[in-house]
Amino acid sequence: MIDTIQGGIAKDQRGQIRFVNDFDMSLVKRFYIIKNADIELIRGWRAHRIEQRWFYVLSGSFAVDIVEIDNWDKPSQELLVEKRILKADESQVIHFSKGYGTAFQALEENSELLVFVDFGIDNAPLDDYTYPLDYFINRK
Repeated sequence: MIDTIQGGIAKDQRGQIRFVNDFDMSLVKRFYIIKNADIELIRGWRAHRIEQRWFYVLSGSFAVDIVEIDNWDKPSQELLVEKRILKADESQVIHFSKGYGTAFQALEENSELLVFVDFGIDNAPLDDYTYPLDYFINRK
């Protein structure tokens, strides 16, 4: 399941505040920030069988390809890949429940992506499935 949790931006003469008040962070155990080296690099495919992820763009924008894994030992290469564009100025959190793989590409220089995870770092090596970048061929 993929959900979008919409936030907002409050602006006045002092500046602005970006927020996502409906994002319940009670399940979050850790976070990290992704900043690709350049806009050519695609970071992926990485999938998680038991961990959930929430993504929030801090700056710039990202294209994200998403695939729901059907078989963890050998997923079908024909799985439908969905593409979404995530932008900092849209102030939203995108939630991926367990079972999805993702590949990210920054669309602007210095784009940063904040990632929240519902398991501690000790679980990370136990739930890390990677596939070659050209593995899934059914991209929209």
